[in-house]
Amino acid sequence: MNAEIARRIATRTLPLAMIALALGGAPARADTLAAALASAYETNPELQAQRAVTRQVDETVPQALSGYRPGIGATVGYKANGDNFNEAGQVFTAGGVITQPLYTGGQTKAAVSASENLVLASRAVLRAAENTVMVNVVTAYANVLALQRVVELTTNQVKVLSRELQASKDRFEVGDLTRTDVAQSEARLARSQSQLTAAQGTLTLARESYRRVVGRQPVDLEPMPPLPTLPGTPTQAVDIADHNNPSLIAARFNEAAARYTVRQLEGQRLPSIAASAGLGYANYTGAGGTVPNGDYFTQNIGVSATVPLYQAGAVGSVIRQAQEVRSQRLEQITATERVVVETTTNSYSNVQTARATIQSAEVGVKANTLALEGVKQENQVGSRTLLDVLNAEQELLNAQVQLVTARRNAYVAGFSLLAAMGKAEAQDLGLDGGPLYDPDVNYRRVRGKWFD
Repeated sequence: MNAEIARRIATRTLPLAMIALALGGAPARADTLAAALASAYETNPELQAQRAVTRQVDETVPQALSGYRPGIGATVGYKANGDNFNEAGQVFTAGGVITQPLYTGGQTKAAVSASENLVLASRAVLRAAENTVMVNVVTAYANVLALQRVVELTTNQVKVLSRELQASKDRFEVGDLTRTDVAQSEARLARSQSQLTAAQGTLTLARESYRRVVGRQPVDLEPMPPLPTLPGTPTQAVDIADHNNPSLIAARFNEAAARYTVRQLEGQRLPSIAASAGLGYANYTGAGGTVPNGDYFTQNIGVSATVPLYQAGAVGSVIRQAQEVRSQRLEQITATERVVVETTTNSYSNVQTARATIQSAEVGVKANTLALEGVKQENQVGSRTLLDVLNAEQELLNAQVQLVTARRNAYVAGFSLLAAMGKAEAQDLGLDGGPLYDPDVNYRRVRGKWFD
């Protein structure tokens, strides 16, 4: 039974999120929750990868802005004419042209708006990734602490049962107990040793999970700080989540980007106007004919308009496709809202359930402690059997493990609830390890770049 409880502690998963905690700074090597969060924030590869994705999306804005800017091109040519190249006419040409879009049917403006919304969506996705990583850290931290306590309790149980087995053998030698009593003691000790081995194995798995998320093995973990104040009702929690949950924010920005993409594609049906200016140079040598030898310069400037009359159905198809993408994004907003409501409500319920379990488990530990003392005293006067003592010890251990599990569950559920509400950003954590990552820095750096 204890081994099964230990496995549940390590494998139980709650909605991934993160918590807003006023965690103080800690020494660089201290194994506190604040230090573990800071280490994961700086080194976790999943979080680093999502930051790179955000920087990728930043580049879509200067790409869209290029539609406002001129294009410049140059050409150089050389040609020799005639049957004998030694006596051939030779022509060298060079030229340059500048083309400036004047009107594109609103395509560029819509493309820029779509890209800017994609940038905001990617930042919200980055927030969600931070939530996932941070709650993984908290879960791993809580698992290690809880399983360490389970191992301690089970180790103590093995020691107690070992002493009782020896006492049973001594009493058997003097005829005070039967062989059955000794066998019961041996069976309980073997069972407890098996539970200890299973708990130690599960603790090893939890330590490796901690190392994967945090980046180092856990050493002398300190107790977790208290949780901040949580909402009083699930309705309050859902209202906060509706405005702050990063996944929901990302879904809304993605829908806005899809809406602007439709406008951009519809602009392909409208006329486009562009201005151009060019300069040319030609040198004729031995050309003969109507063109005298010498240097020639040409200049041109003009405005051109293009009016699409028939586009073979391609543009219409692309627009319809984009409209369906937007419909998909709208439905995804609804789906995400439902998930957020479910996650927030479930997390709130998990917190309340765990708190109630803690209260009952604390009563159970006290009651089972008193019961064990009473059974032992009654066993000494012969009114209780050795099996009664063994059962009372097992019940006390079960209650202690249940209390450890409930406290772990309450803490992780509290983190999950705050994360679902969007109230647990890295900027709200007192992480000691340098400035936080600011996605706006790269965005500002690349937005105004004109040159290749």
